[in-house]
Amino acid sequence: MKSRTVKPASLSPKKPAGVDWEKLSVPPEQAIMKLAPGMSVFIGTGVAEPRTLMKHVMGAEATHLQDLELIQLVSLGDAISLKALSTHRYRLKTFYSGWAASEAISAGQVDLIPSRFSEIPRLITSGRIQIDAAIIQITPPNADGYCSFGMAVDVARLVLDRARVKIGEINPLVPVTLGDTLVHVSEFDHLVRSTEAPIYFSRWPVDDVFNRVAAHVAAVIEDGSCLAFSIGPLYEALGRHLVHKRHLGLHTPFFTDAVMDLVKSGAVTNRHKEIFRGKSLTSYAFGTPELMAWLDHNPLVEFQQLDKVFSPKQIGLNPRFVGILPARKVDLSGLIVMHVGKGNVTAGPGDVMDLLHGAEISAGGLCLFALPSRNLQGEANIRATVDEFPNQLNVRESVDMVVTEYGVASLSGRTVRERAQALIEIAHPEDRQALIDNAKKLNVLYPDQIFLAESAHLYPAHLQSRQHLKGGVEVRFRAIKPSDEEGMRRLFYRFSDEAVYYRYFTPVKTMPHSKMQKYVNVDYSRTLSIVGLVGETGAGRIIAEARFVRDPRRPYADVAFVVDDAYQGLGIGTYMVKMLVRLAGERGLQGFTADVLATNNAMMKVFEKSGLTIKAKLEDGIYSLTILFDRQHTGPENDSG
Repeated sequence: MKSRTVKPASLSPKKPAGVDWEKLSVPPEQAIMKLAPGMSVFIGTGVAEPRTLMKHVMGAEATHLQDLELIQLVSLGDAISLKALSTHRYRLKTFYSGWAASEAISAGQVDLIPSRFSEIPRLITSGRIQIDAAIIQITPPNADGYCSFGMAVDVARLVLDRARVKIGEINPLVPVTLGDTLVHVSEFDHLVRSTEAPIYFSRWPVDDVFNRVAAHVAAVIEDGSCLAFSIGPLYEALGRHLVHKRHLGLHTPFFTDAVMDLVKSGAVTNRHKEIFRGKSLTSYAFGTPELMAWLDHNPLVEFQQLDKVFSPKQIGLNPRFVGILPARKVDLSGLIVMHVGKGNVTAGPGDVMDLLHGAEISAGGLCLFALPSRNLQGEANIRATVDEFPNQLNVRESVDMVVTEYGVASLSGRTVRERAQALIEIAHPEDRQALIDNAKKLNVLYPDQIFLAESAHLYPAHLQSRQHLKGGVEVRFRAIKPSDEEGMRRLFYRFSDEAVYYRYFTPVKTMPHSKMQKYVNVDYSRTLSIVGLVGETGAGRIIAEARFVRDPRRPYADVAFVVDDAYQGLGIGTYMVKMLVRLAGERGLQGFTADVLATNNAMMKVFEKSGLTIKAKLEDGIYSLTILFDRQHTGPENDSG
């Protein structure tokens, strides 16, 4: 993604009647004469950088300016020249290690202030961060003399309250945003007319991998959730996958073109938020000229300063808040490594803690980290350990989910062993064997842990559906995974003795790891198993399982299914059998076989409801069934739920 500029000649000032702001403005060189050596000067943040004034401040002609301390929350553009910083006339302090400042921090040219963003307003109001002067980009004043902070509110008002010298750079291309954004023209010592366009950014390109990652993220976001967006290909793709959701809310640091599209789609209503209900809350706008034009005087978007947008208490007031964060690496315990270097905004551990804590407070909230399974160099992003990587977020207890293009690993409430199994399943298929081997060496997995390497590429991720059954019960169905071992084990121990006997034809009393792991590790070519889950998406409880095992000698498969005693009679077994019939037909099978105890009336009724031709033979109290397919039941069927 590249920033774009517009030629100064395209700037067309808006002049409301009653305030001739151009008569009040002075040349930039006159305005900066107010600055003196040793001052701490706050510079507007990110896309709100006052580019005209800063070019004069950093220019060689400003020889009277020495030993200035420049303070900027985020450096996204070219207002503060790293070349000028190398002359030691200026020193930059920033709260973000990402983007343009990252390389300069490493080179010792820029000072980083580690801080949670919600704490920055307090640091300014307490005087811990001293502000002597402020240079802020604003819109032209309206008829009453009020300007808007435009695309960045953050701490601009707090800074103006404390600065001795206040310089406003008026840019007619800046949108008038609504919220806590108005400032009167009389508050400034000097006004300067901008000769530079704001910083615009083109939309991020999205490749197939990020599109698949975003699709999995969208799958765990429920209707009525409140979201926080940032910038990058993950969020660009995510917006497209959320347009069919209902009543989403936005409490987001950054408002981008992707967010604009999501609001325009009707998916965002902000109806279920507890603060600023009906409005999308943000501090920064970041994107194209089209976005800025849409934001101009738009009542749907509320701009507030950082202590409102980043406060965990404020975030947590919103039910179902979902913090969606990009990760660089993750280890098998859920330890996250954040991105470093140019191109990052939510880059450091301190930068994301507010979102993490807000999600923890929120009723039904969750925090997930998303990343491709491999980086651009083809190296694994899911690793046994990440000790060698900087910028670690060592709060694995707060990580609810990790998402890659291969699926979702739910980590909340799981043991380290269970986490490792879930994360290995969403690693790149070619990396899974090494992860299994390393996890065994680290005693994270059992020494006898099964891994079917040939199945890593065969998992049928597309076999997902969601059904509302009798009594309003919603059940999600998908193919079984090795990490379902504990879920299936718990299901077994919830069965009545009768249910166990019906399923296994023997009074099985225990189901240890050695047995259950063989059951959940299937090859997906000869065996297909579908599980039914209830509860939160990505973290549900298994309440049913159905499978068929192909006969190697003929085009038939043996079928069996089981449903939790508490969920019988809802149509779950009937739905799963019909699903297996369709899937078996797609694989060229002509029918099922099954052995059913004569007293198992429930299972017999399920087969009868299938509408298929059934041949039954009774011997020693057991029905041997042959269930014949026909085209009507094995043809294409919408299974999306």
